[in-house]
Amino acid sequence: MFAVIKTGGRQYRVVPDDVLEIGKIAGDVGTIVQLGEVLLVGGESPVLGTPTVSGASVAAEVLQHKRGPKVIAFKKRRRKNSRRKRGYRDEITVLRITEILTNDNKPTIGPRAKREKSVAATPASDAGDAPKAKEKVSAGKPAAKKAAAKPRGKSETKSESKTGSAKKPASRGKSDKK
Repeated sequence: MFAVIKTGGRQYRVVPDDVLEIGKIAGDVGTIVQLGEVLLVGGESPVLGTPTVSGASVAAEVLQHKRGPKVIAFKKRRRKNSRRKRGYRDEITVLRITEILTNDNKPTIGPRAKREKSVAATPASDAGDAPKAKEKVSAGKPAAKKAAAKPRGKSETKSESKTGSAKKPASRGKSDKK
């Protein structure tokens, strides 16, 4: 099942477990927000809204709030000291779509628990107990040979030596004239 939602003047096609960046919306990190402007609910029997689907919403978990990439408007005219550089950054909210709801249902899936990094217990420093790293052994494979370097002399072919030099002689500069 998928849905087309509208938020911040833009439309997004979403399915459950999608992660998307939208314009900043209210909601703390880790909470579930409902997006109510659903334009289309698709699946086996798609429902098209006029302009929105009544009773449909999309539940999403707020992952983070951040600032977007810097957008710079730059003007330059032909005169000196007439440059202008102004920029701004959009405020962005990152969402994970949890479920698509119809018939005025409430979200049933809560926010996901954060994964905690587990520190593996290091064994005692016994030289005999520690596993040794395997060394690469080339069993039956010959070592790769490097290609022979070509000599760096003049490269004249037989046709060039008969007809003359392939390169034009260097032109003389002003210092050579007398």
